[in-house]
Amino acid sequence: MTLLTGLDHVQIEAPAGCEAAARQFFTGVLGLPELSKPPILAARGGCWFGLPDGRQLHVGVAADFQARHKGHPALRCADLGAVGQQLDTHGVSWQADEEAGVPRLFLQDPWGNRLEIVQGQHPSRAT
Repeated sequence: MTLLTGLDHVQIEAPAGCEAAARQFFTGVLGLPELSKPPILAARGGCWFGLPDGRQLHVGVAADFQARHKGHPALRCADLGAVGQQLDTHGVSWQADEEAGVPRLFLQDPWGNRLEIVQGQHPSRAT
């Protein structure tokens, strides 16, 4: 019996004072709507963003922040070319890759954390 039912959210870390850059990047560049945080959590800083499937991306403040270059969230898209064009428009560097058998690209958030954007569904998870 599986006890877990799915993924609710993923959290990435950022330095104190990250909120304006998070909003500009995740809403302004990637088009994710910002979500309200409960007041007690809002006092800690950071931001939450919604994904179209109901899952969330949380940006949390870490006092001892260090960018993550290996562990990363992978966000799904329908049109990787359009994502690449949007990143180019905003001057965000990215690198295409298909080694995993699915079109994808890698980029860094404003604090140097690795992000992956995948087109479609990974073949190992297709049904």
